[in-house]
Amino acid sequence: MQQKEALKKIEELGKEVVGDIKEGKNPKFVTAARTRSNIVFDKKEGYLKLGTAKEERTFINVAQSRKFMQTIAIAAKCHKFLEEDLHTTIRGLFYQLKFSLGEDVDESIFSEQAESNPLIEDLEVSLGLKREELNLNANRKGVLAGNLKVEDTFGDEKQIIDASRMGRSGWAIPSDVDNDIRFIDIKARYVLVCEKDALWQRLNEDKFWKKENCILITPQGQAARGTRRLIRKLADEGLPVYVFTDSDAWGWYIYWTIKTGSINLAYIGNDVATPEAKFLGVTMSDLDKYDFLKKLTIKASDVDLKRAQEMLQYEWIKKHKEWVHELERMIKSKVKLEQDALQGPKLTFVDDYVREKIKNQDWLP
Repeated sequence: MQQKEALKKIEELGKEVVGDIKEGKNPKFVTAARTRSNIVFDKKEGYLKLGTAKEERTFINVAQSRKFMQTIAIAAKCHKFLEEDLHTTIRGLFYQLKFSLGEDVDESIFSEQAESNPLIEDLEVSLGLKREELNLNANRKGVLAGNLKVEDTFGDEKQIIDASRMGRSGWAIPSDVDNDIRFIDIKARYVLVCEKDALWQRLNEDKFWKKENCILITPQGQAARGTRRLIRKLADEGLPVYVFTDSDAWGWYIYWTIKTGSINLAYIGNDVATPEAKFLGVTMSDLDKYDFLKKLTIKASDVDLKRAQEMLQYEWIKKHKEWVHELERMIKSKVKLEQDALQGPKLTFVDDYVREKIKNQDWLP
């Protein structure tokens, strides 16, 4: 059904263009403007989304004709992928369309991927579809372990994936967790998102997810859209989501992209944001609770401090006095803390730290 709906929407776009031509009108493509000024924070829903401003691209316009042609070419190619039931990456799409316009024309449809990527996003917004529904996969990044079973339909085969039996490697989270992916058994009490793969491995080795009956995820840095979407879906199942990152602007921003979405993905904010997520740590306030951490701080760079200053300007962050305190403390002290520092007293202290934070509800909004 999803594939048929995607095909239908692309065909409707094509019919509109052909209809304009037949009526002698200038063919146009309309999408929501994805400019910074058109990105708003929905205070009621708690995530970033696009505003109401629109952008119109016409064919008979010297400044717009190339982008118009490129957008229609992408739509046509995605239609072909859907008909053939084949998938590729956005890099693969670029190469499918990187060809000359003709023997006598020294011009290609696309000269570099930086041209095609934003147009794919424009098409997503215009059609009300995610790229995965256009048979375009994003890069996979993220690993999961825990009391969760998933049914994965791949081609004509159905596989049952038991995330409690994936050993030291865990289950690699696919880029598309909607189409042909279905939760069939969730016994966990909550989701713990751990920024770094190294700390995830530490917790996985201790079977933390088994002892605490949770789902343990690492986005391996900034969370890819597939991982963010999976976290959103688990939250929809009623599981609390706790995030555990470094105590610096970069780690904290990983949390905020999971919680409120990101500026780049504001057009699918409701699908990838988890406003109910809570931040466990690491926090600057932990320096007051755990004396050993005072000896394990790292000097913050000028780039770190600049990023922290920028975060203080975001309305969705500065409305929380707790976060203003954390950011200002880091800026004033000019130090930061890594998750790894929690292994200072003993390797298994990380387990104790997370357990204690959740038990005492010691988290930031």
